[in-house]
Amino acid sequence: MDIPTGMPTRAEGFLMRFIVVGLLAVLGLVSAPVTAAAAVGCDRGELCLWPATGFRGEVVRISLAETNPGECVPLEVAARSFVNLMSRDVIVYQTGECTTEGDFRTYPGEGTYVPVSPFVVRGIQLWPT
Repeated sequence: MDIPTGMPTRAEGFLMRFIVVGLLAVLGLVSAPVTAAAAVGCDRGELCLWPATGFRGEVVRISLAETNPGECVPLEVAARSFVNLMSRDVIVYQTGECTTEGDFRTYPGEGTYVPVSPFVVRGIQLWPT
């Protein structure tokens, strides 16, 4: 008869490490957007735009409280990086008139971070639901 020594077997030790590493990975993924949002200074429900790449410069904040979905919003200062923490998708435009004659792209809401925009953003439009 084997007497338990209190030491885990090799398989039990591997399983325990696997569970701990898995839990840490899940917790890291869950907290990553919150940490990233705090790092750039953008709050939930906001679209934040910066004049320089890498979320640098004076931030411009846009929310549903002052913006109508579907309407073009020309930016006073062109943006080169942005974060979309709104519940809606946002279309960013190269032109201040939100025309498709320049470049434009749609970015999903609730956690899209763009540290280097593919073009200078001069207008935005919130996607209507």
